[in-house]
Amino acid sequence: MSHSEAADKFTADVDRTTWHDGALWFVRQKRDRMAYALPEWEDLRELASQIKNHALSRLDDYLTEFERNAVANGIHIHWAANAQEHNEIVLQIARQRCPDLDRPIRLVKSKSMLTEECHLNPYLIQNGVEVVDTDLGERIIQFNDEPPSHIVLPAIHLKKEDVGRIFHKHLGTPEGESDPQFLTETARQHLRGHFVAADIALSGVNFAIAETGGFVVCTNEGNADLGITLAPVHIASMGIEKVIPKLEHLGVYTRLLARSATGQFSTTYTSHFHKPRAGQELHVIIVDNGRVEQLGRPDFRASLKCIRCGACMNTCPVYRRSGGHSYDYTVPGPIGSILSPNVDLKKHSTLPFASTLCGSCSDVCPVKIDIHVQLYKWRQIVGQEKVMPVGKRVGMQALAQVLARPKLYARLGKVARRVLASTPYALSHNGTINPWAIARELPEPPKKSFREWYADNQK
Repeated sequence: MSHSEAADKFTADVDRTTWHDGALWFVRQKRDRMAYALPEWEDLRELASQIKNHALSRLDDYLTEFERNAVANGIHIHWAANAQEHNEIVLQIARQRCPDLDRPIRLVKSKSMLTEECHLNPYLIQNGVEVVDTDLGERIIQFNDEPPSHIVLPAIHLKKEDVGRIFHKHLGTPEGESDPQFLTETARQHLRGHFVAADIALSGVNFAIAETGGFVVCTNEGNADLGITLAPVHIASMGIEKVIPKLEHLGVYTRLLARSATGQFSTTYTSHFHKPRAGQELHVIIVDNGRVEQLGRPDFRASLKCIRCGACMNTCPVYRRSGGHSYDYTVPGPIGSILSPNVDLKKHSTLPFASTLCGSCSDVCPVKIDIHVQLYKWRQIVGQEKVMPVGKRVGMQALAQVLARPKLYARLGKVARRVLASTPYALSHNGTINPWAIARELPEPPKKSFREWYADNQK
């Protein structure tokens, strides 16, 4: 299903679409206020971008340095080439640590887009592991059996009334209850028992520091810290692009991340892990899963600088009004539209076109990824690889021939103006014949082209 077809389902509910648009624009405005409050904001963005450029240029060196220092700290390091290997490693660790239980292994998980990318939850559940997402938004969508629609606000597509219905079904809250404080307290009490009973806690990795062998997890709810503190085993899933060279670089990103993501000064919890506590095992799984291939594409390498703040989604007019699920990829929005064709060009060939190319995504990106430029380059590849619809491809080829011939363009323009002037409104705005006009008014064609007007006025 194309992005536009999937978006039709979301936009059918006009009130929800308008609310979703406004909610995300509110977050974008918070981001702007935080950015304007820092005179050095653009300097921070440039520094963050250059650090990432450098780290990616020597990624193999920094990953091996991170591994060496982490192992020296008592951390177990695992390498996974793809999602399948990552999931198998998690299951292997779980079974080795809990070999003789007469009940399912219990795993609590804080937010990790990498594990969503790897489809870890269904894999573990299929193999007898009880998986509980402990981030509030993630738990809501886990109950609702759907993927996150945003990388920072996973349940942003749901209203409080929707959450009330979900909690009534799964947690037995009173029917019709939609008070956010009550629902949050219910979730807190529900999750507390899972934290206490967990055999394993799994987290993501926001930043891994090669110099120290440590890593940082940033959250706003404290769920990662609670799970990791109580469980005897901590597994951290880390994409290879998460490594930064030195500890002194970390402050650059922590100043940018929360301001860009949610308009906060910093995340509520910025937790550092350098070695396992006494009696605990600490495992880090370093995952490729297509990242090396993206690294090898000069035009798209910069997309690996992404720190998963979601700012490009909050500002994108297409994402805000089409919903995250319309992208059918773990990371939706503008940055996801760059990453997904690298994974499966044919399946995600429509995503680079889910953009106005207005450049707002690039303007707000805290690490200065040229997102809209990369989207345009993916469009060229989609055309070259002939994975766009035949009608569109033929139409674009014909248009290219016309635009390359000024005299032909002028003659056809004159014909088109006459035809449009005599075409009945019901026909010119027929959504089946002209989908462009479904949400737009076709302007009245001018009597003369600009070229003709200019020529007349030069006499």
